[in-house]
Amino acid sequence: MDSFLAHLEQERRLSSHTVKSYRRDIELLLRICARTPLEDLQMHHVRRCVARLHASGHSARSLARALSAWRSFFSFLMRDHGFMHNPCVGVRAPRTAKKLPDVLSPEEVTKLVEMPAEDAYAIRDRAMFELFYSSGLRLSELTALKPTDIDFDDATVRVLGKGGKTRVVPVGRFALRCVQDWLAKREAVAKGQPTALFLNHRGKSIGPRTVQQRLSMWSRKQGLAQDVHPHMLRHSFASHVLQSSGDLRAVQEMLGHASISTTQVYTHLDWQHLAKVYDAAHPRAKRKPAKSSR
Repeated sequence: MDSFLAHLEQERRLSSHTVKSYRRDIELLLRICARTPLEDLQMHHVRRCVARLHASGHSARSLARALSAWRSFFSFLMRDHGFMHNPCVGVRAPRTAKKLPDVLSPEEVTKLVEMPAEDAYAIRDRAMFELFYSSGLRLSELTALKPTDIDFDDATVRVLGKGGKTRVVPVGRFALRCVQDWLAKREAVAKGQPTALFLNHRGKSIGPRTVQQRLSMWSRKQGLAQDVHPHMLRHSFASHVLQSSGDLRAVQEMLGHASISTTQVYTHLDWQHLAKVYDAAHPRAKRKPAKSSR
């Protein structure tokens, strides 16, 4: 398993967080099937394992993720360790209902990012939130940014995404202005020579947990009805750009999705928005049919 995890990190260039998830899922399989050697595992063993986990309360989503990890593990064992078959091929996780991502309205985003810039950290927070929403970044992408990743002349940001893939994404003028405001304060906050764009109160690279806590705090302070998490700003970006442009392929590229099917969930959000507009505005949307005179 150690050589497989090293393969994920070094060859496939997956993040340390993803590699840890693979480890947990594989350890789960090894623990449940401890009495059967790996090379002797058959499809019925894997199906029994999935059924047992499902009965113990594991969600369909977590089971699908585990099966994916197991399939990759056995493919690696076939490639490098002489295994003859992959017992996970053909095994499917229980179906799960598709849950649409939570999004904010444009008015709610505006309310969030117009918090008072009372000190350097509030200025930093506003720059982070504007950049989240302006460019549809992932949390890990935002915390990994360096000052040199922002090109103010081209109004773009260079992002290192999943799998070590780099993409260049447009940045709006409000976000650019907020990042410039933060850069003017950053030197006073920095301790040593940190490379990260966004720094914590110790002058070091800000962590994902701190970003989540600050966003949650500001969403409450600004009177939003729901607790806002970082990915909600990414979802809002995708939904709002798609509503305005209708260009699914462009949204896919800006989000850094490997498959357009991942991006298509936002077309459902767009349909929900259109349906609400129709119900509110169309003169015959809610009109009851006239009763027959007979």
